[in-house]
Amino acid sequence: MEKIRIAVRKFDPFETTLQKLWDAFCLENNISVEAEMIPLELHDLYEQTLTNKGLKNGDWDIAHLNTDWIFDAVNSRAVENLSPLISQNPPQDFPEGWHHSLLHLQEINNQVYGLPFHDGPECLIYRKDLFENTTEQINFKNQYGYNLQPPKTWEQFTHIAEFFNRPEQNLYGCVFANYPDGHNMVFDFCLQLWTRGGSLLKDHKQININQPEAIEALDFYRQIVNNQKTTHPKSKEFGSVEAGMAFATGEAAMAINWFGFASMCEVIEASKVKGKVDIAQLPSNENHNPASLNVYWLYTIGSGSKHKKIAYDFLRFATTAKSDKLLTNEGGIGCRKSTWNDPEINKTIPYYHKLSMLHENALTLPQTPVCYLK
Repeated sequence: MEKIRIAVRKFDPFETTLQKLWDAFCLENNISVEAEMIPLELHDLYEQTLTNKGLKNGDWDIAHLNTDWIFDAVNSRAVENLSPLISQNPPQDFPEGWHHSLLHLQEINNQVYGLPFHDGPECLIYRKDLFENTTEQINFKNQYGYNLQPPKTWEQFTHIAEFFNRPEQNLYGCVFANYPDGHNMVFDFCLQLWTRGGSLLKDHKQININQPEAIEALDFYRQIVNNQKTTHPKSKEFGSVEAGMAFATGEAAMAINWFGFASMCEVIEASKVKGKVDIAQLPSNENHNPASLNVYWLYTIGSGSKHKKIAYDFLRFATTAKSDKLLTNEGGIGCRKSTWNDPEINKTIPYYHKLSMLHENALTLPQTPVCYLK
Protein backbone atom coordinates (compact mmCIF):
# COMPACT_ATOMS: atom_id res chain seq x y z
CA MET A 1 0.00 0.00 0.00
CA GLU A 2 1.18 3.52 -0.84
CA LYS A 3 2.30 5.46 2.24
CA ILE A 4 2.83 9.18 2.78
CA ARG A 5 5.25 10.27 5.52
CA ILE A 6 4.60 13.61 7.21
CA ALA A 7 6.97 15.31 9.65
CA VAL A 8 4.72 17.17 12.09
CA ARG A 9 5.69 19.86 14.58
CA LYS A 10 4.92 18.20 17.92
CA PHE A 11 1.89 20.00 19.37
CA ASP A 12 -1.43 18.33 20.18
CA PRO A 13 -3.60 20.68 18.05
CA PHE A 14 -1.33 20.13 15.03
CA GLU A 15 -1.40 16.38 15.45
CA THR A 16 -5.17 16.07 15.84
CA THR A 17 -5.83 18.48 12.97
CA LEU A 18 -3.53 16.67 10.55
CA GLN A 19 -5.13 13.30 11.29
CA LYS A 20 -8.65 14.67 10.82
CA LEU A 21 -7.65 16.40 7.59
CA TRP A 22 -6.01 13.30 6.16
CA ASP A 23 -9.04 11.15 6.98
CA ALA A 24 -11.37 13.69 5.38
CA PHE A 25 -9.08 14.04 2.34
CA CYS A 26 -9.07 10.28 1.72
CA LEU A 27 -12.84 10.06 2.18
CA GLU A 28 -13.57 12.96 -0.17
CA ASN A 29 -11.25 11.64 -2.87
CA ASN A 30 -12.20 7.97 -2.36
CA ILE A 31 -8.62 6.87 -1.88
CA SER A 32 -6.99 4.52 0.60
CA VAL A 33 -3.52 5.81 1.40
CA GLU A 34 -1.87 5.51 4.77
CA ALA A 35 -0.28 8.61 6.25
CA GLU A 36 2.50 8.05 8.76
CA MET A 37 2.60 11.23 10.82
CA ILE A 38 5.59 11.59 13.11
CA PRO A 39 5.40 14.37 15.76
CA LEU A 40 8.82 15.92 16.34
CA GLU A 41 10.13 18.53 18.75
CA LEU A 42 11.60 21.65 17.19
CA HIS A 43 15.26 20.62 17.09
CA ASP A 44 14.40 17.05 16.02
CA LEU A 45 12.19 18.35 13.23
CA TYR A 46 15.00 20.47 11.81
CA GLU A 47 17.50 17.64 12.14
CA GLN A 48 15.26 15.02 10.52
CA THR A 49 14.14 17.18 7.60
CA LEU A 50 17.17 19.34 6.81
CA THR A 51 20.35 18.37 8.67
CA ASN A 52 19.88 14.68 7.83
CA LYS A 53 18.54 15.57 4.36
CA GLY A 54 15.25 13.77 5.00
CA LEU A 55 13.26 15.97 2.63
CA LYS A 56 15.89 15.79 -0.08
CA ASN A 57 16.35 12.03 0.21
CA GLY A 58 12.63 11.22 0.11
CA ASP A 59 12.39 10.13 3.75
CA TRP A 60 9.60 12.70 4.17
CA ASP A 61 6.94 13.61 1.64
CA ILE A 62 5.47 16.54 3.56
CA ALA A 63 6.92 18.51 6.44
CA HIS A 64 6.06 21.40 8.70
CA LEU A 65 8.87 23.94 8.32
CA ASN A 66 8.89 27.36 9.87
CA THR A 67 9.86 30.43 7.93
CA ASP A 68 13.16 30.78 9.80
CA TRP A 69 14.30 27.63 8.00
CA ILE A 70 12.82 28.05 4.54
CA PHE A 71 15.66 30.10 3.05
CA ASP A 72 18.28 27.44 3.78
CA ALA A 73 15.81 24.69 2.83
CA VAL A 74 15.43 26.26 -0.60
CA ASN A 75 19.15 26.86 -1.08
CA SER A 76 19.89 23.26 -0.17
CA ARG A 77 17.22 22.11 -2.65
CA ALA A 78 15.37 20.25 0.08
CA VAL A 79 11.86 21.46 -0.75
CA GLU A 80 9.82 21.36 -3.92
CA ASN A 81 9.09 24.52 -5.91
CA LEU A 82 5.29 24.76 -5.77
CA SER A 83 4.89 27.53 -8.35
CA PRO A 84 4.28 25.24 -11.35
CA LEU A 85 1.70 23.28 -9.35
CA ILE A 86 0.03 26.46 -8.13
CA SER A 87 -0.16 27.77 -11.70
CA GLN A 88 -1.90 24.60 -12.85
CA ASN A 89 -4.20 24.12 -9.85
CA PRO A 90 -4.04 26.90 -7.24
CA PRO A 91 -5.25 26.59 -3.65
CA GLN A 92 -8.66 28.07 -2.88
CA ASP A 93 -8.60 31.88 -3.20
CA PHE A 94 -4.84 31.99 -3.72
CA PRO A 95 -3.30 34.47 -3.02
CA GLU A 96 -6.14 36.83 -2.03
CA GLY A 97 -7.32 34.60 0.81
CA TRP A 98 -4.24 35.40 2.94
CA HIS A 99 -2.68 38.56 4.34
CA HIS A 100 0.39 39.50 2.29
CA SER A 101 2.62 39.06 5.35
CA LEU A 102 1.91 35.30 5.26
CA LEU A 103 3.00 34.83 1.67
CA HIS A 104 6.33 36.57 1.19
CA LEU A 105 8.81 34.63 3.34
CA GLN A 106 8.32 31.39 1.40
CA GLU A 107 8.59 33.23 -1.93
CA ILE A 108 12.25 33.18 -2.94
CA ASN A 109 13.46 34.31 -6.36
CA ASN A 110 9.81 34.71 -7.36
CA GLN A 111 9.07 31.04 -6.67
CA VAL A 112 6.80 29.65 -3.93
CA TYR A 113 8.11 26.88 -1.68
CA GLY A 114 5.38 26.43 0.91
CA LEU A 115 1.79 27.19 1.87
CA PRO A 116 0.77 28.83 5.17
CA PHE A 117 -0.17 26.36 7.88
CA HIS A 118 -0.10 27.98 11.34
CA ASP A 119 0.10 31.67 12.16
CA GLY A 120 0.16 33.92 15.18
CA PRO A 121 2.62 36.80 15.62
CA GLU A 122 4.04 37.67 19.01
CA CYS A 123 1.90 39.90 21.19
CA LEU A 124 1.17 40.90 24.77
CA ILE A 125 -1.22 38.41 26.36
CA TYR A 126 -2.82 39.56 29.60
CA ARG A 127 -5.43 38.67 32.20
CA LYS A 128 -8.21 41.14 31.55
CA ASP A 129 -10.07 39.97 34.68
CA LEU A 130 -7.17 41.26 36.78
CA PHE A 131 -6.78 44.48 34.82
CA GLU A 132 -10.52 45.23 34.99
CA ASN A 133 -10.90 44.45 38.71
CA THR A 134 -11.93 47.65 40.53
CA THR A 135 -9.96 46.85 43.68
CA GLU A 136 -6.82 46.10 41.66
CA GLN A 137 -7.26 49.35 39.73
CA ILE A 138 -7.54 51.42 42.91
CA ASN A 139 -4.58 49.74 44.57
CA PHE A 140 -2.42 50.07 41.47
CA LYS A 141 -3.14 53.78 41.04
CA ASN A 142 -2.42 54.41 44.71
CA GLN A 143 0.93 52.67 44.34
CA TYR A 144 2.11 53.90 40.94
CA GLY A 145 0.11 57.08 40.31
CA TYR A 146 -1.48 56.16 36.98
CA ASN A 147 -4.36 53.99 35.74
CA LEU A 148 -4.00 50.24 35.38
CA GLN A 149 -4.22 49.29 31.72
CA PRO A 150 -2.24 47.17 29.26
CA PRO A 151 1.27 48.65 29.30
CA LYS A 152 2.29 51.03 26.55
CA THR A 153 5.93 51.23 27.64
CA TRP A 154 8.45 48.78 29.08
CA GLU A 155 8.57 50.80 32.28
CA GLN A 156 4.83 50.31 32.70
CA PHE A 157 5.26 46.61 31.90
CA THR A 158 7.73 46.31 34.77
CA HIS A 159 5.47 48.19 37.20
CA ILE A 160 2.48 46.00 36.37
CA ALA A 161 4.54 42.81 36.62
CA GLU A 162 5.76 43.90 40.07
CA PHE A 163 2.21 44.71 41.15
CA PHE A 164 0.74 41.33 40.17
CA ASN A 165 3.70 39.23 41.32
CA ARG A 166 2.21 37.13 44.14
CA PRO A 167 4.18 33.92 44.59
CA GLU A 168 2.10 32.92 47.60
CA GLN A 169 -0.90 32.68 45.23
CA ASN A 170 1.15 30.95 42.50
CA LEU A 171 0.62 34.11 40.44
CA TYR A 172 3.55 35.91 38.84
CA GLY A 173 3.69 39.24 37.07
CA CYS A 174 4.89 37.85 33.77
CA VAL A 175 6.25 34.71 32.15
CA PHE A 176 8.84 34.30 29.40
CA ALA A 177 10.06 31.38 27.29
CA ASN A 178 13.75 31.34 28.15
CA TYR A 179 14.66 27.73 27.43
CA PRO A 180 18.21 28.00 26.03
CA ASP A 181 17.62 26.60 22.55
CA GLY A 182 18.28 29.73 20.52
CA HIS A 183 14.59 30.05 19.75
CA ASN A 184 12.31 32.33 21.73
CA MET A 185 15.11 34.23 23.46
CA VAL A 186 16.36 35.36 20.06
CA PHE A 187 12.88 36.54 19.14
CA ASP A 188 12.42 38.30 22.48
CA PHE A 189 15.70 40.16 21.99
CA CYS A 190 14.58 41.27 18.51
CA LEU A 191 11.31 42.58 19.93
CA GLN A 192 13.17 44.51 22.60
CA LEU A 193 15.46 45.94 19.92
CA TRP A 194 12.73 46.91 17.47
CA THR A 195 10.53 48.56 20.10
CA ARG A 196 13.48 50.81 20.95
CA GLY A 197 13.95 51.93 17.37
CA GLY A 198 16.85 49.57 16.63
CA SER A 199 17.41 47.33 13.66
CA LEU A 200 19.27 44.09 13.01
CA LEU A 201 20.52 45.36 9.69
CA LYS A 202 22.91 48.19 9.02
CA ASP A 203 24.79 49.22 5.88
CA HIS A 204 24.68 46.86 2.89
CA LYS A 205 22.08 44.74 4.68
CA GLN A 206 24.69 43.28 6.99
CA ILE A 207 23.64 42.14 10.45
CA ASN A 208 25.12 44.47 13.06
CA ILE A 209 23.87 44.70 16.63
CA ASN A 210 26.74 46.85 17.89
CA GLN A 211 24.43 49.78 18.62
CA PRO A 212 23.10 51.59 21.71
CA GLU A 213 19.56 50.29 21.16
CA ALA A 214 20.80 46.70 21.23
CA ILE A 215 22.73 47.25 24.44
CA GLU A 216 19.69 48.84 26.07
CA ALA A 217 17.46 46.03 24.81
CA LEU A 218 19.72 43.28 26.10
CA ASP A 219 20.22 44.97 29.47
CA PHE A 220 16.48 45.32 30.02
CA TYR A 221 15.74 41.79 28.87
CA ARG A 222 18.44 40.31 31.09
CA GLN A 223 17.14 42.23 34.08
CA ILE A 224 13.45 41.45 33.62
CA VAL A 225 13.86 37.71 33.07
CA ASN A 226 16.05 37.44 36.19
CA ASN A 227 13.85 39.67 38.33
CA GLN A 228 12.29 37.56 41.08
CA LYS A 229 9.88 40.40 41.85
CA THR A 230 8.29 40.26 38.39
CA THR A 231 8.89 37.00 36.57
CA HIS A 232 7.79 33.37 36.81
CA PRO A 233 10.73 31.47 38.36
CA LYS A 234 10.47 28.60 35.87
CA SER A 235 10.81 30.86 32.84
CA LYS A 236 14.37 29.62 32.27
CA GLU A 237 12.99 26.08 31.89
CA PHE A 238 10.09 27.04 29.63
CA GLY A 239 9.90 26.90 25.87
CA SER A 240 7.05 28.79 24.25
CA VAL A 241 4.62 25.88 24.77
CA GLU A 242 5.43 25.52 28.48
CA ALA A 243 5.22 29.28 29.02
CA GLY A 244 1.89 29.29 27.22
CA MET A 245 0.60 26.49 29.45
CA ALA A 246 1.75 28.32 32.58
CA PHE A 247 -0.27 31.34 31.50
CA ALA A 248 -3.28 29.21 30.58
CA THR A 249 -3.27 27.59 34.02
CA GLY A 250 -3.41 30.99 35.69
CA GLU A 251 0.20 31.37 36.80
CA ALA A 252 0.91 34.78 35.23
CA ALA A 253 -0.76 38.14 34.73
CA MET A 254 1.07 38.86 31.47
CA ALA A 255 3.04 37.00 28.83
CA ILE A 256 4.95 37.93 25.72
CA ASN A 257 4.32 34.99 23.45
CA TRP A 258 2.78 33.90 20.19
CA PHE A 259 -0.88 34.72 19.57
CA GLY A 260 -1.64 31.01 19.48
CA PHE A 261 -1.09 30.72 23.21
CA ALA A 262 -3.74 33.35 23.84
CA SER A 263 -6.14 31.44 21.61
CA MET A 264 -5.24 28.20 23.39
CA CYS A 265 -6.59 29.66 26.65
CA GLU A 266 -10.09 29.63 25.18
CA VAL A 267 -10.14 26.11 23.76
CA ILE A 268 -8.11 23.67 25.88
CA GLU A 269 -9.62 21.81 28.81
CA ALA A 270 -6.67 22.58 31.10
CA SER A 271 -7.22 26.34 30.83
CA LYS A 272 -8.17 28.13 34.04
CA VAL A 273 -8.46 31.54 32.37
CA LYS A 274 -11.06 30.93 29.67
CA GLY A 275 -12.96 34.16 29.07
CA LYS A 276 -10.45 36.11 31.14
CA VAL A 277 -7.82 36.84 28.48
CA ASP A 278 -7.16 39.57 25.95
CA ILE A 279 -4.27 40.61 23.75
CA ALA A 280 -2.61 43.91 22.89
CA GLN A 281 0.35 45.23 20.98
CA LEU A 282 3.70 44.95 22.69
CA PRO A 283 5.01 47.84 24.80
CA SER A 284 7.62 50.13 23.28
CA ASN A 285 9.87 52.91 24.40
CA GLU A 286 8.37 56.37 24.22
CA ASN A 287 8.41 57.89 20.73
CA HIS A 288 8.89 54.47 19.14
CA ASN A 289 6.33 52.25 17.44
CA PRO A 290 5.09 48.89 18.76
CA ALA A 291 6.35 45.86 16.92
CA SER A 292 5.45 42.24 16.46
CA LEU A 293 7.42 39.31 15.11
CA ASN A 294 6.10 37.28 12.24
CA VAL A 295 7.37 33.71 12.08
CA TYR A 296 4.90 31.16 10.78
CA TRP A 297 4.68 27.49 9.89
CA LEU A 298 4.43 26.15 6.37
CA TYR A 299 3.35 23.01 4.62
CA THR A 300 6.23 21.96 2.37
CA ILE A 301 6.83 19.04 0.01
CA GLY A 302 10.17 17.25 0.01
CA SER A 303 12.15 17.55 -3.21
CA GLY A 304 12.92 13.82 -2.95
CA SER A 305 9.31 12.74 -2.47
CA LYS A 306 8.00 10.02 -4.78
CA HIS A 307 4.43 11.10 -4.07
CA LYS A 308 4.43 14.77 -5.04
CA LYS A 309 1.05 14.78 -6.77
CA ILE A 310 -0.90 13.38 -3.84
CA ALA A 311 1.18 15.51 -1.48
CA TYR A 312 0.21 18.68 -3.34
CA ASP A 313 -3.42 17.60 -3.58
CA PHE A 314 -3.40 17.21 0.20
CA LEU A 315 -1.81 20.64 0.68
CA ARG A 316 -4.59 22.19 -1.38
CA PHE A 317 -7.16 20.36 0.73
CA ALA A 318 -5.45 21.26 4.02
CA THR A 319 -5.39 24.99 3.22
CA THR A 320 -9.04 25.50 2.27
CA ALA A 321 -11.15 27.87 4.37
CA LYS A 322 -12.89 24.90 5.98
CA SER A 323 -9.60 23.21 6.89
CA ASP A 324 -8.12 26.46 8.19
CA LYS A 325 -11.11 26.89 10.49
CA LEU A 326 -10.75 23.28 11.70
CA LEU A 327 -7.13 23.97 12.72
CA THR A 328 -8.31 26.96 14.73
CA ASN A 329 -11.04 25.00 16.48
CA GLU A 330 -8.48 22.35 17.38
CA GLY A 331 -6.24 24.96 19.06
CA GLY A 332 -3.93 26.07 16.26
CA ILE A 333 -4.04 29.41 14.48
CA GLY A 334 -5.60 29.57 11.05
CA CYS A 335 -3.88 31.70 8.44
CA ARG A 336 -6.78 32.82 6.29
CA LYS A 337 -8.52 36.19 6.48
CA SER A 338 -11.83 34.30 6.48
CA THR A 339 -10.86 32.53 9.72
CA TRP A 340 -9.70 35.75 11.40
CA ASN A 341 -13.09 37.36 10.73
CA ASP A 342 -15.29 34.28 11.24
CA PRO A 343 -18.17 35.11 13.64
CA GLU A 344 -18.13 31.66 15.28
CA ILE A 345 -14.37 31.81 15.86
CA ASN A 346 -14.62 35.31 17.34
CA LYS A 347 -17.43 34.19 19.61
CA THR A 348 -15.12 31.55 21.08
CA ILE A 349 -11.95 33.68 20.88
CA PRO A 350 -13.15 37.31 21.10
CA TYR A 351 -9.81 38.81 20.09
CA TYR A 352 -9.24 36.68 16.99
CA HIS A 353 -9.99 39.54 14.62
CA LYS A 354 -7.00 41.42 16.10
CA LEU A 355 -4.63 39.21 14.11
CA SER A 356 -4.91 41.65 11.24
CA MET A 357 -3.77 44.49 13.54
CA LEU A 358 -0.76 42.49 14.71
CA HIS A 359 0.31 41.73 11.15
CA GLU A 360 0.34 45.42 10.26
CA ASN A 361 3.25 45.92 12.69
CA ALA A 362 4.87 42.52 12.20
CA LEU A 363 8.57 42.43 11.32
CA THR A 364 10.62 39.42 10.28
CA LEU A 365 14.14 38.18 10.76
CA PRO A 366 16.40 38.90 7.78
CA GLN A 367 16.82 36.02 5.36
CA THR A 368 20.57 35.57 5.25
CA PRO A 369 22.30 32.27 4.55
CA VAL A 370 24.24 31.17 7.61
CA CYS A 371 25.31 28.09 5.73
CA TYR A 372 24.05 26.09 2.82
CA LEU A 373 23.18 22.49 3.57
CA LYS A 374 24.77 20.30 0.96
